[in-house]
Amino acid sequence: MQYGISILLSGISLGGQYALIAIGYTMVYGILRLINFAHGDILMVGAYFVFFGTFAFGWPWGIAAIMAIAGASLLGVIIERVAYRPLRDAGRLSAVVSALGASIFFQNAIMLIYGARVYVYPDFLRPDFTVHLFGMAVPGVRLLVIAASVLLMLGLSAFIQ
Repeated sequence: MQYGISILLSGISLGGQYALIAIGYTMVYGILRLINFAHGDILMVGAYFVFFGTFAFGWPWGIAAIMAIAGASLLGVIIERVAYRPLRDAGRLSAVVSALGASIFFQNAIMLIYGARVYVYPDFLRPDFTVHLFGMAVPGVRLLVIAASVLLMLGLSAFIQ
């Protein structure tokens, strides 16, 4: 029973993350009629902004997160102006190739700048608590992801309507 509940919570947590990604793709496709393959790469660049803002520049985590949101937003505007807008009247295949090119560009640019090794956020930035449900210890991060996914989906739904 406990094992099943643990798997269920893991599935809901992962499903919430997938749902947020799908909502992002759907919103971009609904507006631009283009699948933005650089969607995840912009998120990756934002994560690097936070990581190096906190450790290279010594910014507090909240300030680094705000700067990362601003930087990723600016990056999205630049991509739209440089890679997508000039191809708005071109065929659909041209826009898809441009989106793939933007994705490959950002992946390789990050590898050239920071190397191909993995960077891990330090333990003090990750919430480290457990909640005891039904006689089992559930990582708090899992519950935070579920709660954040639900709140963001509800907020987006309210914003759209």
